[in-house]
Amino acid sequence: MKTILNYSLTILFISFLTLSSLAQDDKTTFTEIDKILEVQTQNNFDSLLSIWYVKKSLDNDTLLHITKNADHNLDVSDAIIIERLNKIATPIELTYKEQVRKWITMYLKRGPYLIPTFLGLQKYYFPLFEEILDENDLPLEFKYLPIIESALNPRAVSPAGATGLWQFLYSTGKMYGLEINSFVDERRDPIKSTYAAAYFLNDLYDIYGDWTLCLAAYNCGPGNVNKAIRRSGGKTNFWEIYQYLPRETRGYVPAFIAATYVMTYAEEHNFYPAKIKMPIFTDTIMVNDTLHLLQVAEVLDIPITQLRELNPQYKKDIIPGHVSPYPLRMPLEFTTTFIVQQDEIYAHKDSILFKNRRIISPPTYTASARSGYNYTSSESTPCDEPNLAGKTKLIYTVKSGDTFGFIANWYNISVRDLKCWNDKPDTRLSIGENLTVYVYTKKLRLYSKINTMSFDEKQNKASKQTVATHTTSNNTKLDGNFIYYTIKSGDNIYTIAGKFDGISHSDIMQINGFSDGDVRNLQIGQVIKIKRK
Repeated sequence: MKTILNYSLTILFISFLTLSSLAQDDKTTFTEIDKILEVQTQNNFDSLLSIWYVKKSLDNDTLLHITKNADHNLDVSDAIIIERLNKIATPIELTYKEQVRKWITMYLKRGPYLIPTFLGLQKYYFPLFEEILDENDLPLEFKYLPIIESALNPRAVSPAGATGLWQFLYSTGKMYGLEINSFVDERRDPIKSTYAAAYFLNDLYDIYGDWTLCLAAYNCGPGNVNKAIRRSGGKTNFWEIYQYLPRETRGYVPAFIAATYVMTYAEEHNFYPAKIKMPIFTDTIMVNDTLHLLQVAEVLDIPITQLRELNPQYKKDIIPGHVSPYPLRMPLEFTTTFIVQQDEIYAHKDSILFKNRRIISPPTYTASARSGYNYTSSESTPCDEPNLAGKTKLIYTVKSGDTFGFIANWYNISVRDLKCWNDKPDTRLSIGENLTVYVYTKKLRLYSKINTMSFDEKQNKASKQTVATHTTSNNTKLDGNFIYYTIKSGDNIYTIAGKFDGISHSDIMQINGFSDGDVRNLQIGQVIKIKRK
């Protein structure tokens, strides 16, 4: 059996390594603009081999089953593909083009060892994806997105550092409430990353009102899509702005349409699920103390590799439960045993596994309209030595409803400065506490009465000062290097960046000195700076 397993893995690995060379010999497979995404797809397919469940499942039966169904109907006509795409009940426009055909051909010709694996893994992942997508009123066909993003591998990492099933960059993951620290990377958590992806996709749809443009922006960002729209003369259809998009994104939407087709009509092409030995029924235990996956594996006799695949978010096999409760997922049949033997589990090899353990500061959580909480790292951005030349100190007393964003807006200062002046690393304020604020002495009269005003008076004053603060009425001319943008209802850092050509959310954060926490607490009426391009 071991020989057969190694043989099957060797065949699978060779099939991926030859993908590019085979494509060069097949005129119908890829155009030059698809090469970038082809390479990433090949890397994702290769990474699929590292999943314990996949390696464990590629046994003799699987190999024979795949070989038996070698005729995969590669020559199906365009008319049949179009008819089948039209029968998929989805609000996403599944347009059939030459580029889509090429991707379908690639999947069918290079997929005998892939598609059965995807079909096997979908029994574990797709019910989870569908539930979260449905909860957020998104097309269920987005469940196929992780196939082209990560090949359904939660540990996949792109050359740019995008991580997990949904391939979030560090900054985007933090933006959507995913915890990323030395021990935990929730971009690799199937549940939390899917929620983050759903929020991101909804935000993109709010910008474009078109699902294919939403997909394009998911790949290359709203700024690049907006640039393509402008260069096309204002067209708002993916295929009409196609030539103006980044090269990788031009292949991204066709690859998604092809993946949707192949997964929907796999059986028509004689593809059937491999028997992936993932436990369909699992349960979660909340861990309240530091725990090593090896402790659980050895005491309960569960393969450590199985625990790692069920809990891919723990980068070093350590659950930092002493910081905050964290979930441990395991096969359903072990949960009761864990509860009964938990004292033994926590004590097992504790002195060996944690002899060099450092206690890390607990994270803080702030309210979020979407997820109920957001993670804010306990490590705040270091404060520079304040430059107080020409400034006068004022005291502001916190009232009900106040936030750092509001207060900073009223005094025309940055949230970061306000936090630094008051040694406030988190976002919590207490009614009645006094905050130190520094304003320019020549503008002291302008700000000296803010502490005694009502909330509405402060908001009105700040709104009127949005222009006045940056104009000659206060002897300060508008800095021509910046655009001053007032945040409106429904804005977030991504939608704002999408309104300006060549501007990313990272640019806005850097220019305004925003931390991740500041971005999540942007307030309506707050004024931010946008660098002119």
